[in-house]
Amino acid sequence: MALSGMRGLSVFISDIRNCPNKEQERLRVDKELGNIRTRFKNEKGLSPYEKKKYVWKMLYIYMLGYDVDFGHMEAVSLISAPKYPEKQVGYIVTSCLLNENHDFLRLAINTVRNDIIGRNETFQCLALTMVGNIGGREFAESLAPDVQKLIISSSCRPLVRKKAALCLLRLYRKNPDVVNVDGWADRMAQLLDERDLGVLTSSMSLLVALVSNNHEAYWSCLPKCVKILERLARNQDVPQEYTYYGIPSPWLQVKTMRALQYFPTVEDPNTRRSLFEVLQRILMGTDVVKNVNKNNASHAVLFEALALVMHLDAEKEMMSQCIALLGKFIAVREPNIRYLGLENMTRMLMVTDVHDIIKRHQAQIITSLKDPDISIRRRALDLLYGMCDVSNAKDIVEELLQYLSTADFAMREELSLKAAILAEKFAPDLSWYVDVILQLIDKAGDFVSDDIWFRVVQFVTNNEDLQPYAAAKAREYLDKPAIHETMVKVSAYLLGEYSHLLARRPGCSPKEIFSIIHEKLPTVSMSTVAILLSTYAKILMHTQPADPELQNQIWTIFNKYESCIEVEIQQRAVEYFALSRKGVALMDILAEMPKFPERQSSLIKKAEDVEVDTAEQSAIKLRAQQQQTSTALVVADQSSANGTSPVNQLGLVKVPSMSSSVDHNSTDPGMAQPNGTLTKVDPQPQPPSPSPSPDLLGDLLGPLAIEGPPVAGESEQNVVSGLEGVAAVDAAAIVPVTVQTNAVEPIGNIAERFHALCLKDSGVLYEDPYVQIGIKAEWRGHHGRLVLFLGNKNTSPLFSVQALILPPSHLKMELSLVPETIPPRAQVQCPLEVMNLRPSRDVAVLDFSYKFNTNMVNVKLRLPAVLNKFLQPITVSAEEFFPQWRSLSGPPLKLQEVVRGVRPMPLLEMANLFNSCHLIVCPGLDPNPNNLVASTTFYSESTRAMLCLTRIETDPADRTQLRMTVASGDPTLTFELKEFIKEQLVSIPTAPRPPAPAPAAPSNDPGAMLAGLL
Repeated sequence: MALSGMRGLSVFISDIRNCPNKEQERLRVDKELGNIRTRFKNEKGLSPYEKKKYVWKMLYIYMLGYDVDFGHMEAVSLISAPKYPEKQVGYIVTSCLLNENHDFLRLAINTVRNDIIGRNETFQCLALTMVGNIGGREFAESLAPDVQKLIISSSCRPLVRKKAALCLLRLYRKNPDVVNVDGWADRMAQLLDERDLGVLTSSMSLLVALVSNNHEAYWSCLPKCVKILERLARNQDVPQEYTYYGIPSPWLQVKTMRALQYFPTVEDPNTRRSLFEVLQRILMGTDVVKNVNKNNASHAVLFEALALVMHLDAEKEMMSQCIALLGKFIAVREPNIRYLGLENMTRMLMVTDVHDIIKRHQAQIITSLKDPDISIRRRALDLLYGMCDVSNAKDIVEELLQYLSTADFAMREELSLKAAILAEKFAPDLSWYVDVILQLIDKAGDFVSDDIWFRVVQFVTNNEDLQPYAAAKAREYLDKPAIHETMVKVSAYLLGEYSHLLARRPGCSPKEIFSIIHEKLPTVSMSTVAILLSTYAKILMHTQPADPELQNQIWTIFNKYESCIEVEIQQRAVEYFALSRKGVALMDILAEMPKFPERQSSLIKKAEDVEVDTAEQSAIKLRAQQQQTSTALVVADQSSANGTSPVNQLGLVKVPSMSSSVDHNSTDPGMAQPNGTLTKVDPQPQPPSPSPSPDLLGDLLGPLAIEGPPVAGESEQNVVSGLEGVAAVDAAAIVPVTVQTNAVEPIGNIAERFHALCLKDSGVLYEDPYVQIGIKAEWRGHHGRLVLFLGNKNTSPLFSVQALILPPSHLKMELSLVPETIPPRAQVQCPLEVMNLRPSRDVAVLDFSYKFNTNMVNVKLRLPAVLNKFLQPITVSAEEFFPQWRSLSGPPLKLQEVVRGVRPMPLLEMANLFNSCHLIVCPGLDPNPNNLVASTTFYSESTRAMLCLTRIETDPADRTQLRMTVASGDPTLTFELKEFIKEQLVSIPTAPRPPAPAPAAPSNDPGAMLAGLL
């Protein structure tokens, strides 16, 4: 744009560039906009020059990113100016500021049309450029016929016709009805005879759009396109300005070949022969050179020619030539060329008779699988998957398995799925298929979907000859010290069904099989526990007549899980225990699984139609889940009505149902059970409680509910176990908000209860003479579900009950409805959903209040939704640990600190403390026996699954100090975890608890360190 004589605009631009900060720039812009607005209000006094200058300023301000919500009319009015400088400004600013739906554009349609049909070529170019930039239905309907006339007009200069073709292309894209097919196809064919390459290139762009919608109407254009390619291939009559690095108009060549791909075939033999001669010339004349720009242009033409060869289903000789050329490309150093070579070779696989030719390049393709560029690795994987058949399946699958150990996490799921599908489709024998799948699970268990191991189970079940071999291989994998949970599932299933076929082999007796499977039980999730229980029942069935010792071991496990909170686990345990007492009849009841019906593989079906949820669908599902809030359950104690205890003569307690499961690591025998099932409990002694009222939550967290007020010396169930060695901590430290003055004192130490719940998932959070608040929790990834049990311990109702959650910023929490009244001797269950958004040590607070008679009680209790609840222990090997440790080179991802004032403790006790906080100690990684290395995985919405590594270096001569190094992929997580661990290790003095005048002494028990949790 010419700015000569426009001193005000130049000064304004200089002022903007000299602003020291964004705020100064905004002030200068606001001042200028105010000045422009004032001048526009007095428009009659503005000269065309001044109006042009202010409109330029508006455009500059708009380009800086500021909103310009006035002055549009002044810009549009400049289009009608008779002189070029003002008209140019009007067209440029209007096309930038206004979109196709703006009302002001209607005012300019007549002016624009007059410029298009006028004799001034400069004005025609301005108008066509603006219409082409804005488009719009109204412009299309009003101006398309005039634009079409310009394209075919012999009196117009090529510059105008070129802009007219591009303008019509834009209008056609917005509204295809503007081009009338009748008669226009012949005119389009005439345009392809144009000698000017600028007009021809613009016309070819228009043709590509036209034939993509309706190729039938433009058959007459096909031979003309071939002639254009011949002209360019022979470099006939191509001006120098259209030759790019020695290549005649590469853009026109690409557009012409793209247009030809919209026609289904080339029927005329002469035309077809001419076309293939051109393509042959392109294929033979393209090679890799040092000049990047020439490479880009020549390869653009080449790969479009390859696409056209595939479209026309050329002879095998030409296909072979294409593949040989691509084989050269996938071996060059330039990554972009390798990528294009692999991608086009994959497209070549659509031509079924070239597989054998592509197989010649298998070694080079496998080399590309290890390329540093992940996009090239993905293309190589796609190509290997597509070219695999019976002859090379074994080699390709073995390469994929070998590559799996080092592949990026982003590729492992796809890699596992494709390897499993290839093994199934092209397995030379079924034993090899079993080997492949088990190796797959062993190397990439986290990325192996359940469909894969389901499928191998179907194969083994349906082939009797395969069953002993599969069971033996599963037994071998169980000998490994650390295997993935998916391997535990498939091994347990196979051994449960077919371990009796291995009875004569060493190490395969029922007792040995049971022992090695049972070793994995503490490390697996509840879904796997269900499979293990079925395996135990099968093993017991195959040991008829029964082995008393093995039978008792399995019965003990069934008894334990009869009180599990998971409905599925509990039901299996109860039913298997009952069935196992039937002796020989068990053989018929638990017979081997029948053969599965033949059906299409779910893996292959999954590969054929992969359904990926969009982000919007995922959000809808998440909102739907959040809306399904559970209502509170009120369960009144019937003993007050009928005089009977909820505990019968056998010690079985009927408890209310929970709508979700809790932590499977909890083994409290008095847990609440799903569906109101009967739970066997074992009474435990406890020191006398000062409360004169019954423990209503005994149904939940203790074995026995007491029928009435206990007599002096009568014991109640201790619902918070393992706290005997914990030092007394000031309750005020955990209840920071002032409680209303009243005579109600809490029973037990609130801080001790909180810290105990930080390490376990069920227990009592708070208790006083009138109410008891218990908690059960389940943590999975960055989600948690807590159930608050509010129990009224008295024979009078509690009124004005309120429970509010005060969450920190990093937690998203939603509490279900809490009833305002809790009936006498009743329990209320209030589910609380928790989502961890990011790492933090801040703690949520439960603001709980109620009224009993004249007493108004209000307490604020910290909830045990703490950092370590979102940690999942993970054991890492040396091969996994050291590359991760080295990759996190320093701050802020790796932080190191010398910690002093550490409570002296043996190394084993420190390891136990780490394990209790969900940081698993990995032995053997540090050669120094005085050091500890621990690992865990942290889950949050922002970090997802984030591996965390910790190293503790202790000084045997001074146990009160150590050096701690913490590393993770997130700076905030590294800092928070470091501070969290430090708080566990350093003794923090506690304030005295009234009325005691002195602070509690620190304990040697590791649980005492939980005072530093917050």
